[in-house]
Amino acid sequence: MAKRPESTDRTANERRIFDAGANSPRQVRADLGHVVEPSREIPVFATTDVLVVGGGPAGTTAAVAAARLGADVILAERYNHLGGLSTGGLVIWIDRMSDWNGEHIIRGMAEEILDRLPRDAIYGPPKAEWGSRDTVLSAQWQKRHAAFHGTVTWAPMIDPEWMKLELLRMIREAGVELLLHSWVAGPLVEGGKVTGAVLESKQGRVAVRAKVVVDTTGDGDIFARAGEGFDGDIESDDIHHTANTASLLCGVDNARWLAFMDAEPDAFRDFMRHGREQVGHFVLPFPGWRNDVTVFMGPRFAGFDVLKIDDLTTLETMSRESLVELLNYYRSNAPGFENAWIMLSAPQLGARHSRRLVGLGRMTGVRAKTGAIEPDEIGISPSLSPNLPNVSVPYGALLPRKVDNLLVAGRHISTDAQTHTYMREIPQCWLTGHAAGIAAALSVQAGVAPKDVSIPDLQAALRKQGAHLNDPA
Repeated sequence: MAKRPESTDRTANERRIFDAGANSPRQVRADLGHVVEPSREIPVFATTDVLVVGGGPAGTTAAVAAARLGADVILAERYNHLGGLSTGGLVIWIDRMSDWNGEHIIRGMAEEILDRLPRDAIYGPPKAEWGSRDTVLSAQWQKRHAAFHGTVTWAPMIDPEWMKLELLRMIREAGVELLLHSWVAGPLVEGGKVTGAVLESKQGRVAVRAKVVVDTTGDGDIFARAGEGFDGDIESDDIHHTANTASLLCGVDNARWLAFMDAEPDAFRDFMRHGREQVGHFVLPFPGWRNDVTVFMGPRFAGFDVLKIDDLTTLETMSRESLVELLNYYRSNAPGFENAWIMLSAPQLGARHSRRLVGLGRMTGVRAKTGAIEPDEIGISPSLSPNLPNVSVPYGALLPRKVDNLLVAGRHISTDAQTHTYMREIPQCWLTGHAAGIAAALSVQAGVAPKDVSIPDLQAALRKQGAHLNDPA
């Protein structure tokens, strides 16, 4: 089998990505003054033990975990589906859940979600191959983004529609009250405690009172508006801190495309070079869970603020225009793409970074590289390299400093820019959401603030629900 050539001129291509924000036409708005919103009474829509705001990966696992411990739970989600970027964002490639030795370390709720999918709705390496360094197997799975550094990992592709359905079923089975089409307008804060949130919908504004609130909005909308500090720094030359709208293409023949990459290295090299010359923002596709489906998780653009309306609008427009350029080039030049068509552009923008909590604890790259096991560990993440140890995730990264009765889970937990590059991934969001949900339920049961929850009790409950933690010392 011919070896796949390394891509060329990477620097020039990435320069297009990272210069996109600076060179795109973004409007600078003048200060037009203010209007005064009159005070009004907001009806209390419901009361509950735990209110989870945001139904993405972290929010869904948090709600189910809390409900399974007996808490009364409400989950509020702004879209018409659950799963966040794993479904509505079309990030259907689920990043690594096994470590470099092939051990399945992100488990619990994450494992259950994937196990619930029908066999034809998920595609990845069989368990017997996880951790394999066989060169043939590694080359095979690398093309499907399930092998890295010569090691096969558990990183499957999933059908987003089946994922939406199974998440709804999990929520319903757990007894969680679900509120779709409900945007959070802000938290309720009384006496230094978060006591619920105000939601906005077609029904108008309503309040939900709760004993504990879990912020899984992805952007820290609750903790930021409650007055908590946050970081916004990013590594400006890091692909992990870009944004885009992903797209699904159908009518492809992934087998032909992958065979072309392997069997015709010179032709593939020419294809890549011409693509970068002819397409403004050129990227490679990810073969999907079916042979006739592929996903473009790009082009990815840097230099934008995903908390600003104008930037979000520009990103959506640029993503869709770029997709048509890619489609036309692939149809004309890529074996297997002659009959490709755009089935769906994602209803959710793929935002990788906005706010990160400044919490009681903080994950840092320096500490993660030591392999230290945190005393308040809530889970284990794979490291970025075989030369680095697994990463112990601390409960303190989910806890705000100022207000009580609030937990944070998902991509906006307390990390530095380096550890954020992997803690923002979907499996890690399942992990932190799972822990936040259990902590919220234990907080309600014990009548204590989340920061005062018993760590041994939290860890025991996580293990009972299938999570993988390091063995107690």
